Parts: sequence; structure tokens; C-alpha cells
Amino acid sequence: MIRNFLTERVSWILLFAALQVFGLFIAYIDAAIPFGPILYISFLSFLLFVVFLCFRYFKETRFYRSLEDWESSLDLSEVAEPVSPFETIVERSITEQTALLKAELSENRIHLEEEKDDLLSWIHEVKTPLTAMQLMIGRVENESLKAHLNQEWLRIHLLLDQQLHQKRLTVIENDLYIEQVNLESIVFTEIKTVQSWCIQKGIGFDIQLDITDVLSDAKWLSFIIRQLLTNAIKYSDASDIQIRSYSQDGQTFLDIVDQGRGIDPKDLPRIFDKGFTSTTNHRELASTGIGLYLAKKAAAPLLIKIDVESQIGQGTTVTLSFPKQNEFVNLQGM
Repeated sequence: MIRNFLTERVSWILLFAALQVFGLFIAYIDAAIPFGPILYISFLSFLLFVVFLCFRYFKETRFYRSLEDWESSLDLSEVAEPVSPFETIVERSITEQTALLKAELSENRIHLEEEKDDLLSWIHEVKTPLTAMQLMIGRVENESLKAHLNQEWLRIHLLLDQQLHQKRLTVIENDLYIEQVNLESIVFTEIKTVQSWCIQKGIGFDIQLDITDVLSDAKWLSFIIRQLLTNAIKYSDASDIQIRSYSQDGQTFLDIVDQGRGIDPKDLPRIFDKGFTSTTNHRELASTGIGLYLAKKAAAPLLIKIDVESQIGQGTTVTLSFPKQNEFVNLQGM
């Protein structure tokens, strides 16, 4: 800031220096003017000028230092009051622009909320014909056709469910209800949901739940497990998916282990990034890169940690680490 101040005032500083040099030059060439007193006056003038510069620096830069420290938010309370006409012009311009941005932001938020409400309403409306379609599929006699229809119905159902929860994630804190939930019930319900898909791919389940009750939100925990199961099924062939829960040092863990194609080690740090699919099978169209991202986002407010271990061709192990009871003190619903 000092350098900026001096750069801004360099013309005035040079003018003062030129005037002092000019006075000394006149005293030097004019014998009638005593050089010593003029030199003394110039020295005193220089000291006064330095003091003046220091005073003006702290006074004139206070406003601009507050702008420099301003976090570019729409809160102008952090900006110092202007003390000069030029600072007033700057402050008025910033205030007007901020008011316009606030109005635009408010309008955009309203539009986004309306779009979200419309989408949620549409998703709920679509569920009605989907339910009717499921009943109609159940009456199809051709088992091969019935299996294919069930699989496509399930894909639509899971995609709609994913969109529904993605829109609700922005206000998940308002939707949480932490309680003792039955892990076994949730796991078996989610397996039943994807049963037709598993039958078609020849995938079975090996379930061993030593811990059946965990402290969490039933709806969002179901969503997380659903994303992890669909991911495991999608990238597995005929094999068993192991699901086991256990306790270590008073903390509950849930493992979902598949024997699928695995994940390249260089992809592991990015699998929870939105839109990331794979560098190994980059042209694969079935993957959307959204399931694990949503699972991670939903797990954060529940204080659930998701860890993934995998190797190419050796399957993938996803571990959910549930928080201890005293870690939920700050969560709503307790």
C-alpha cells in the first residue's frame, strides 16, 4: 500500500523536490540571497513534508485498505467511510453495483427455487405412471421380455431417485432426523430394490451383519447404501457381493465388497468428484459420475466417512465408518 501511495503521489513529490532545488539554485547564483538560511529552510520544509506525507498516508489509505481487505461479499459494513470526494464517488459506485447484484442474486435464487420445486413436482408425478408400469410389467408372460423391461424400469427409477435426492441435498440439514435405525432392514430393502438387476447379471449377496443398529438418518442412509450397491452391481459380473458390519473400538463399520473390475489406483483420489467416470474406460456411456459424488455429499452431514480400496481386476471394498454417539451432539434431531 505504501508503494501504491507513493506512486499515486509521485508528481506532487517531484514538484516539491523541484521547487526546493529551484530555490537553492537561485540562492546559489544570486549573491544577494544568503545560501545558508535558504538551505536551512529547505531542510525544515523537507522534514515537514515527510511528516505531512505520513499523516496523509494513514488518512487517505484507510478507505482503500478496507477495500483491499474486503472479501468481495455483498456486505459493505466492512468498508470504511469515505473522507474525500473521490472516495465518496468510489463508495457510491460500489454501493449501487452491490444493490444491483443483491437484487439479481435474490431473483436468481427465486428462479432456482421455482425450478427445483417444479422438478421435484415432476419427479413425483412421473412416479405414478412408473408404478402403473411396474404393475403392467408384472403381467407380461414372456420372461425374457419381462426381465429386460424390469431392468429398464429399474434404471429409470434409480435415475429419478438420484435426481430427487440431488435436489434435496442443498437443504439436507433441514431434513435430518437422527435415530437408531435398523441396518439389516435398510440393507435388505435396498437389495430387494435391485433384485431384478442382480438376477439378470447373476449376482448374489453374502451378508454378515454383526451390528444391526446404527445411529443415523434412515432415509439418507438408505440413499447412500443404494448408490454404493448400484455402483457395485454395475461394474460386477456373476459373483457375490459381500456386505458385513462390525465394530472396532466402539465404532461401527459397514463394508460392501464386490468382485468387479476394480478401480485404477490413479483414479481413486477422484472417484468422488462430480462427473468423474474413469480414465481406464473413458468411453463407457453407462457411467454418469454422479452416484459416488452424491453418496459422499449425503454422508458428510451424517458424519459418515466413506473409504474405498480397490485394484484393477480384484474388486472394490467400500467402507462406511459411522460416527460414535457423542459426535452427533451438534446435529439436529437429537
